[in-house]
Amino acid sequence: MTHRPYVMWPHPVLRSAAQPIEVVTDEVRAIWDEMILAMDTMPGVGLAAPQLGIGLALAVVDASETRGQAVRMANPEILHASVECRAHEEGSPNLPGVWAKMKRPRAVTVRFMNAQGQWDRKDFVGLWATSVQHQIDHLAGKMFFDHLTRVKRDMLIKKAKKLRAG
Repeated sequence: MTHRPYVMWPHPVLRSAAQPIEVVTDEVRAIWDEMILAMDTMPGVGLAAPQLGIGLALAVVDASETRGQAVRMANPEILHASVECRAHEEGSPNLPGVWAKMKRPRAVTVRFMNAQGQWDRKDFVGLWATSVQHQIDHLAGKMFFDHLTRVKRDMLIKKAKKLRAG
């Protein structure tokens, strides 16, 4: 099985709010499976549907050591975020070759519709929390570099364009 290609920045789907999921269907489950394949192939610790050009509010995260622990989420939203922050280098296959050190809450509680189509909530800590926040940003039409100062963001995008031009 293969996955559809990542859309490259500045594709419009990366700047649009994803459409909420009303019901978890077999089609939604198939998209989650494709997203997990894309995430594992990268390799990465999370992926949002818009990164593959799919404008739906779907995300997967798997920051486990062993892999195979992916959490499938539809319509995820942060209910609570810790005051304590954690720094981590973040990047995106939609803007390859560039990374930036980001600070995000160390722990979050997230409400989402699970693979059975039921509302669930889960606490994420450390890299799991960083990843789920990164994916929720994607679903809102935001990229990781939107959290940077304008100067740092412009430098990052310029560097990515240079890399792409070769």
